[in-house]
Amino acid sequence: MASNLASLPEVERLSPAVIRILGGNPGKFTLQGTNTYLVGTGPHRLLIDTAEGRPSWISALRRTLDEEKASVQKALITHWHHDHVGGISDLLEVSPATVVYKFDPQEGQQPITDQMEFKVQGATLVAVHSPGHTTDHVAFVLQQENAMFTGDNVLGHGTAVFEDLKTYLSSLAKMKSLVQGRAYPGHGAVLPSATAKIEEYITHRKQREDQVISLLASAQGQSVQAKGGAWTVIELVKVIYSDVPESLHIPAAGGVNQILRKLEAEDRVIPEADERWRLRDRSSL
Repeated sequence: MASNLASLPEVERLSPAVIRILGGNPGKFTLQGTNTYLVGTGPHRLLIDTAEGRPSWISALRRTLDEEKASVQKALITHWHHDHVGGISDLLEVSPATVVYKFDPQEGQQPITDQMEFKVQGATLVAVHSPGHTTDHVAFVLQQENAMFTGDNVLGHGTAVFEDLKTYLSSLAKMKSLVQGRAYPGHGAVLPSATAKIEEYITHRKQREDQVISLLASAQGQSVQAKGGAWTVIELVKVIYSDVPESLHIPAAGGVNQILRKLEAEDRVIPEADERWRLRDRSSL
């Protein structure tokens, strides 16, 4: 876990209708741990995500429910990654009446569809299918706060990884227009403005794309880093992410590869032998 992350309490009330319960799984990619959220103000609550199944999480959830004199009516899963679904069995063991909802449901679960509403006292959540990080990713708008639970599409620190860049950017654009309030991310601290952070993410991705294009353009001039005027992904990463620890270069390579695939689909780059990439010569077209 990055040393400059703010310390977060295991359980914290973030608003009258939102309590965050950490998953007890801090790490390099999970930051302070997976955020799970207990939503609502009455005896029946909604739970967003279930972390990865650490004993501390289910203990903290049970303790919080006892203090709130509440139960989990429905559990809403943002996406399939293990650090968001791993606690489902623990939840159902202590709360067998809870109904689990997921965009691509497993056996015994109910489906989430885009714009589906979930209501409890003090909270109405509207599902927003927002693929990119994963194909089944869902964010949730909290109408009473004009806020959004962003899942792993937007994090409280750093940037997010994604399976498909073009789809991810489309989802960010969709999410950006929906709320003007805060963002409750899947990992990290609460963000004061969902719109501002999403715009920052979109700008960041454009900057990374511009860096890739610039380096590929320099390769046409036989840059010393490139072989025969073309670059491998890891060669691009070592330049673009020179200020990032090498331990993070592999996940960064995934993002650069996604940029190249997007540019290939736009007919702006050409894949070559030895997993190298070259900028398409537009003058020959």
